Amino acid sequence: MDLNLIQEYLSNSDSQKRMKAITELRNYETDIVVPLLKEKINDKEFLVRSFVAMGLGKKRNAESFAALLQMMKLDRDPNVRAEAANSLSLFGTVSVPHLVLMFEQDDHWLVRRSILPALAELECLEELLEICICGLHGEDQTVREACIDCLVRLANTSKQEEALAQLLALVTDERWRTRMRVARALAKFNTPQAQEALNRLRQDEDHRVVGAVLESLIS
Repeated sequence: MDLNLIQEYLSNSDSQKRMKAITELRNYETDIVVPLLKEKINDKEFLVRSFVAMGLGKKRNAESFAALLQMMKLDRDPNVRAEAANSLSLFGTVSVPHLVLMFEQDDHWLVRRSILPALAELECLEELLEICICGLHGEDQTVREACIDCLVRLANTSKQEEALAQLLALVTDERWRTRMRVARALAKFNTPQAQEALNRLRQDEDHRVVGAVLESLIS
């Protein structure tokens, strides 16, 4: 699409046209795209703002980094904040301190579920452990389960002992879904403590937890 037409679409009252324009910007250079995207970071439609966050993640420079930081911290919609966090992670390790801080300050499950895999992919072991511990102490069950899954990434690393300690503390958790997730995670830790905990979970009162232990034995 011609750049003049893109700019026309960006100003159109139809949000579908604005999203179309943002998508077409992928074919242009970063120094052209980023200023145009920045003009739409306060668009009234959250889907448009989400597209802006995605676009900024693909056109990376100092200006787009700063814009994504703003969106991640200040946007009123958690979908947009989550998308901005994901795009920010594409900048690599420079994004890590900002993502950790955001995880600690924004307890919405969408935002936290976006940051967890992003940090796992960046292989920042200490920071991943830090946010997993934070998430495990939160109230959202889906985040807790995602944190348990991410702790598996720390098996056979310098953070294995600390990750294992977090999992062992959840063996008697009152929620069966947590215990089931812990059973699957412990199977990845080749230690006597993990094996002992699995033997205990094999006697769990919930058949789904027992099933998870048995599955781990044959996988």
